[in-house]
Amino acid sequence: MEYVTAVPHPRSEADGPARAGRRSLAIALLCGALGAAVALLSTRQRWSEGTTTVAGGAFSLTAKGSDVTGVPAALAIVGLAALVAVFAVRRSGRLLVSALLALSGAGTIAAALLGVSDTSALDEKAAQAAGDTSATVDALTHTAWPYAAAAGGALLLVAGLLALRYGSQWPAMSGRYERTGAPKPRRTPAAADPDRPEDLWKALDRGEDPTGA
Repeated sequence: MEYVTAVPHPRSEADGPARAGRRSLAIALLCGALGAAVALLSTRQRWSEGTTTVAGGAFSLTAKGSDVTGVPAALAIVGLAALVAVFAVRRSGRLLVSALLALSGAGTIAAALLGVSDTSALDEKAAQAAGDTSATVDALTHTAWPYAAAAGGALLLVAGLLALRYGSQWPAMSGRYERTGAPKPRRTPAAADPDRPEDLWKALDRGEDPTGA
């Protein structure tokens, strides 16, 4: 009677880092794309609202995120571009682009949180509505969208930190189209056919002896 035993295949030492690299790549792509989308969407929403007095009555005012600050939207675009550029560069270039991605996320967080207490956009609208440069907004309230923009920045920051930590294990764009600078091989002309006069003339024009062995 024969006995068959199952022998486990030994795992390569490179399996662990490769698996971590693939997992981190998927998480970074998801966090980066989602974070940029959330930050951009948030800046188009209403961040704050209040009232001002116009002709003896209360006049409602609202301000979108883009009215308060344009920094989160700009940094979200920079972060998204850096996320794509990570795969176009190698070594030190990838490290710099990964750092730019992380800084874009951190800057988005800071700008969004500072926008929570910023009343300049509403005060400017109050001055225009009242026709008085000294007019300010009253009953100021804020929505949750500035915090959503900060959350988007946090996702960009996570993507940047993952790129800094695991970016060296991620694939890069194919070098098939890169110029190596090597000289192109010279094509050797075909031997002249003595039965074709045009080949003989072409050989003579090249300085060759069509009758030579």
